[in-house]
Amino acid sequence: MRRFSAILLMAGLGIVASVEALAQAPPPMPPPSFTMQQLEGLVAPIALYPDPLLAQVLTASTFSYQIPDAAGWSRAHSYITGDALARAIAEDNLPWDPSVIALLPFPSVIDRMAGDMAWTSQLGNAVLADRAAVMDAVQDQRQKALNYGYLKTGPQYRVVPTPGAIEILPVNPGIIFVPYYDPMVVYYRPRPGFFIGGAITFGPQIFIGAAFAPWGWGSISFAWGAHNIIVNNRPWGRVWGNREVYVHPYPGPPRPVRPAPRVERHEMREWREPARGGGREERREERH
Repeated sequence: MRRFSAILLMAGLGIVASVEALAQAPPPMPPPSFTMQQLEGLVAPIALYPDPLLAQVLTASTFSYQIPDAAGWSRAHSYITGDALARAIAEDNLPWDPSVIALLPFPSVIDRMAGDMAWTSQLGNAVLADRAAVMDAVQDQRQKALNYGYLKTGPQYRVVPTPGAIEILPVNPGIIFVPYYDPMVVYYRPRPGFFIGGAITFGPQIFIGAAFAPWGWGSISFAWGAHNIIVNNRPWGRVWGNREVYVHPYPGPPRPVRPAPRVERHEMREWREPARGGGREERREERH
């Protein structure tokens, strides 16, 4: 009887301790808030990206802590492209979210994100806290660029105004061009005599074939009206409240919480910034 009473007493003390610990635990961090002006500033450098690339950047920004390592891997493997790059990604058991891995073929994009981590982190927080407002800010910026004549259909992408949204779609779904522009130019009325046609230039064409399907390419888009990012025919649902436990809908298997160490199997070379100009294909020797 005494032993039973002791067990009950210990259990009761354990419950009390647990309750006290919960009471002393700090409350969950509330989501940050942003004004529309702040959001327009955050999306200004990327709002004119083609929709598939923009969707990958927005989702990848919510894993900002993974970006520096991914950028380093991208620099070290900049000498391979296309299917050879996809094989290297698969073989190295990279531990990052698929949206981050999806940016590895775009060294200029992921380098920009890694080079301004304050911006990348803020963008990711905004996407988690209020994705709808972020998407509205993108549309506001696109509307300005369209109104002033900067944003228009060309050989690299199609500009498709639809009710409530302006879509920017690759001319060839398997080829993505990264646009380069000055946000202080393309969202403002051009001054007299300014050559509008030169305000947006493009980097080399980047091939994204079927080999990149595990990282969302070919199955990522926007549902602008519903304020959704669609991955593998399902809404991408990571938000501020579930950011620690969210499981992605990408076609590939979910990444393990503690992935096995990756093993490099590829020749390492110094990274050089890709040349920009005219949308020509970037030539790199493949020695995978």
